[in-house]
Amino acid sequence: MGALQTTIAQLENLYKSKAGANFYSKKGQKKLKGQLFLDTFQEKVQHTFLDYISSGFELNFMVAVDFTASNGDPRTPQSLHYIDPSGRLNSYQQAILGVSEVLQFYDKDRRFPAWGFGAKMPQGPVSHCFNLNAITNDCEVVGFEGIMSAYSSTLYSVSLSGPTLFGPVINKAAEIASHSAQYGNNRYFVLLIITDGVITDEQETKDSIVRASDLPLSILIVGVGNADFTQMRTLDADLGKRLQSSTGRVATRDIVQFVPMREVQGGQVTVVQSLLEELPGQFLEYMRTRGIKPQPPQHASAPPAYPPPPQL
Repeated sequence: MGALQTTIAQLENLYKSKAGANFYSKKGQKKLKGQLFLDTFQEKVQHTFLDYISSGFELNFMVAVDFTASNGDPRTPQSLHYIDPSGRLNSYQQAILGVSEVLQFYDKDRRFPAWGFGAKMPQGPVSHCFNLNAITNDCEVVGFEGIMSAYSSTLYSVSLSGPTLFGPVINKAAEIASHSAQYGNNRYFVLLIITDGVITDEQETKDSIVRASDLPLSILIVGVGNADFTQMRTLDADLGKRLQSSTGRVATRDIVQFVPMREVQGGQVTVVQSLLEELPGQFLEYMRTRGIKPQPPQHASAPPAYPPPPQL
């Protein structure tokens, strides 16, 4: 076999001149082994995650918290939702604080949609997607402090119930991402779901994820407690097999990252590092496959990211 050492500039000259490049034997005498001719030449710039962020692209954070009864009575120390008077954070608080503290720096207004699921509302039925901000009944809270405060107050205003359904919160996040994409392409959404157990709407959840794979959205799932999370791993296509919907449609890309908290606690890699490991790649895959390039930041006021409330 022959070998050829060259540069991008030399390859471009070869293409323009339509001349051939010679391959020579490496061993012994310099003997011509063949020639290379270029039919086409195209140079592409591979923009990095930092290129997009520094040019004004945003990561908009959203969170959904599991309020099902399997978490245990919040008033007892054994509960995964127990609020320790000493200030020690429970698993839910750790996940909320860790991820939101990082992502808030990529979100200009620091207003985060925050939902709960699997709880019985005061004088109402079980809800699988409700606003944590019960004071204004607005899905948004301000900063990670707002999430933590809304989470704590919700624990004392709802009754933990069930079952565990992911479909409604994923569909709500997808609705927001879809609405935003209609007005521009410089926003990418990240939904954090924190849960303690097995979902009962597995196929509906897969269908929701497959539909959302076309949108500027990634889903981070943290498993807390000691439940069997085998089912959750099927939502994370790390083994190379993309999710398939009930109609046979295959996900456009992998948008889910699942991390069981118990497997990373005490290790060298934190829960947050494990969760965010795949996010830049998912972000870049979405941008590149749609031909979206970094651009100068827009100084004009951006349109609202969230769909207007339905007209009654």
